[in-house]
Amino acid sequence: MTDPPRLHPEDRADFEAVLGQALRTADIHGAVRADPTGRTAAQLRAHALAHADSITAAAGEPYRAYLAVRAAARQDVRRPLAAGSLLPALAVLTPLVAGASAGALLLLGCLLQVAGAPGPLPGSLVAAGWTLALVAAVTGLLALGALLRSALARRADRVEHARLAWRQALFDRGMLPHLLRYPAVADTEAGVTPGSAPDTLAPCPARAGKDRTPCSD
Repeated sequence: MTDPPRLHPEDRADFEAVLGQALRTADIHGAVRADPTGRTAAQLRAHALAHADSITAAAGEPYRAYLAVRAAARQDVRRPLAAGSLLPALAVLTPLVAGASAGALLLLGCLLQVAGAPGPLPGSLVAAGWTLALVAAVTGLLALGALLRSALARRADRVEHARLAWRQALFDRGMLPHLLRYPAVADTEAGVTPGSAPDTLAPCPARAGKDRTPCSD
C-alpha cells in the first residue's frame, strides 16, 4: 500500500484557497463570528496549515492522480499525432509531399538545364520546384504550430480537470471535516460560545414530572 502523498510546495496556494473556502462556509464562519476576541479564524488557519499533510492525505487518491497528470504534461511531446486522427496526419504529410515534389522538380529541371534541353520546360520545372519548396516550408511551420497548440491545450485541459477534482475532494474529505472537529467550531455547533461554559443544570427530581426548570438551590 503506497503512502499518501505529501502536499507539494507548489500546491500550497491551492491548499490555502480551499482553506479560505472552508472558512467561509456557514458552520465555520459561525464559529469565527461567535468569537469576540477574533482569534478563532487565525487559530483555524494556523491549525490547518500545521496539519496540511494529514488533511491532504484525506484526498490522497485525487491528489495522486493530479500529480501524475501534471507530471505527464510537463514531459516533452513525443507523439503529437493522435491515433485515428486524419487532420493531424494531413498536416504532417502535406509539407512532406510538397517538399519531396519540390526536390524532384528542382532536380529534374536542373538536369534538363545542364543538358541544354530546348524550350521553357526546364525553367518551368525549376520555378515549380521552388514554389513547392515554399509551400512545404510554410505548411510545415503551420502544421508544427497547430500540433503543438493542440497538444498543449489537451494537456492543459486534463491538468485543470484533475486539479479541480483534487481541490473539491480536498474540501469535502479533508479540510471541512478537519475544521469541524476543531474545538472552537465543535463547541459553537453544540451551542457553546467561546469563553462560556455549557449549561449543566438538571431539572429538580421532585419536579421532574411537572416543571423542567433548573433547581435554584
